[in-house]
Amino acid sequence: MTHMMISNPLANLVCDERDVYEQLLPLQGADILELGCGKAEKTRAISQSGKARSITALEVDEIQHAANLHSNDLANVSFALGGAEAIPAADESFDVVLMFKSLHHVPVAQMDRAMAEIRRVLRPGGMAYISEPVFAGEFNEILRLFHDEEAVREAAFSAVERAVAAGRFELVSETFFSTPTRFETFEQFEERILKVTHTEHRLSPDLYRRVREQFMRHMTPHGADFETPLRVDLLRKA
Repeated sequence: MTHMMISNPLANLVCDERDVYEQLLPLQGADILELGCGKAEKTRAISQSGKARSITALEVDEIQHAANLHSNDLANVSFALGGAEAIPAADESFDVVLMFKSLHHVPVAQMDRAMAEIRRVLRPGGMAYISEPVFAGEFNEILRLFHDEEAVREAAFSAVERAVAAGRFELVSETFFSTPTRFETFEQFEERILKVTHTEHRLSPDLYRRVREQFMRHMTPHGADFETPLRVDLLRKA
């Protein structure tokens, strides 16, 4: 499989991402590296599944990294500070590398370097799971008002394309799906989206009002429900 698509408007699968990575990846007994682990929610889920031998979870945000260290009660998880463009790990030390919506956060000029680093730390035949948000959907229309990621998401896709075209990786599959997201209130949206520590969002009063208005159009007595489209590029080290 060589032809790659950045999006697939015909995709209709809606599921939790756990269903996708558990189906695609050989997690049993694997040494796993997660790049850009954030709050380590997926790190924790994979660890508690009992399948992985070890998980090394990297984060570039020092505030979040400190919080992860403080809350680490997972015996097989090691947290470290570092980015995908300079992975603090030996050659061929992992079976699986995971990037959950984090490649587009790598500086554009360093994305090719990040792909080279992923290849370096993977064992022969190792798998890279690169999950990226698709620039589409109603939730994206709200986000783009204050944080338009179209250019960096396209750059991330292009970096994966170049790595495959250069023969560094084999494209095993592309999977398109959407994950359901619910916010009980606008205040919860503020807490989860506007107040993240890895990106500083400064909204003018007028922009804040526009964001709130657009969000509130989706509010029901049960909250606001969205479906976020995602693409997973599954790569094998060539």
